[in-house]
Amino acid sequence: MLSAQSPETPLDFTRDWVEFPDPADAEHWVRADLTWLCSRWACIFGRGCRGVVEGRADDGCCSHGAFFSDKADEKRVRRFAERLSSADWQYRRRAQTKNGKLDIVEKDSVGDDENRRRTRVVDGACIFLNRPGFAGGAGCALHAYALRTGRHPLETKPEVCWQLPIRRSQDWVDRPDGTRILVSTVSATSAVILLPATFSGMVRSIGFCTGGGAAPLAIVGPRAMRASSMQRRTIRFM
Repeated sequence: MLSAQSPETPLDFTRDWVEFPDPADAEHWVRADLTWLCSRWACIFGRGCRGVVEGRADDGCCSHGAFFSDKADEKRVRRFAERLSSADWQYRRRAQTKNGKLDIVEKDSVGDDENRRRTRVVDGACIFLNRPGFAGGAGCALHAYALRTGRHPLETKPEVCWQLPIRRSQDWVDRPDGTRILVSTVSATSAVILLPATFSGMVRSIGFCTGGGAAPLAIVGPRAMRASSMQRRTIRFM
């Protein structure tokens, strides 16, 4: 267990950036935080992770559920959820409806979008999160299923689960020559972030493991973070 006193790196920590044009789109420019992407950051869920909500370290980053990127993402997760038994998934019975379908989705608002869909939050965290003490093991039921069946966990889980803590922001920029380009910035989720809540407005969440991309707390990976992420699947900033 890592010390709870591990220092966080200030948000204004000096770092290196790389910028390059999208070869498939002349109006799109990519700006990436090399300090973050070349660090040895790794997920430390269950190994010192303090979560994103004060007092709920066991949730990791699952306290708010997982927002689906599109219908295909939701359909894929639902397909694997149907394969989980009550021995695999602590909240299987809570998800089961009278007609046999699984009730695993709820709507929430993100900015002006009031119909964003995400995994249900049950007892304060994602419905797929098995809590400590569950006979089938604590942690994501979808993740455990993937490991047990020889799949990569990113095949069974919502896409956002592999995207975090990578943060992508996009802005239209007017250049001096009169042209306009879309700039995609790829960096780390900052140490203090705002995430959609089940209630109105936004909720303060603490991303202890990033600290702007260089905190010692989770810089324990065997290889550069960009390499491990690319191995899982290409970072989608296009």
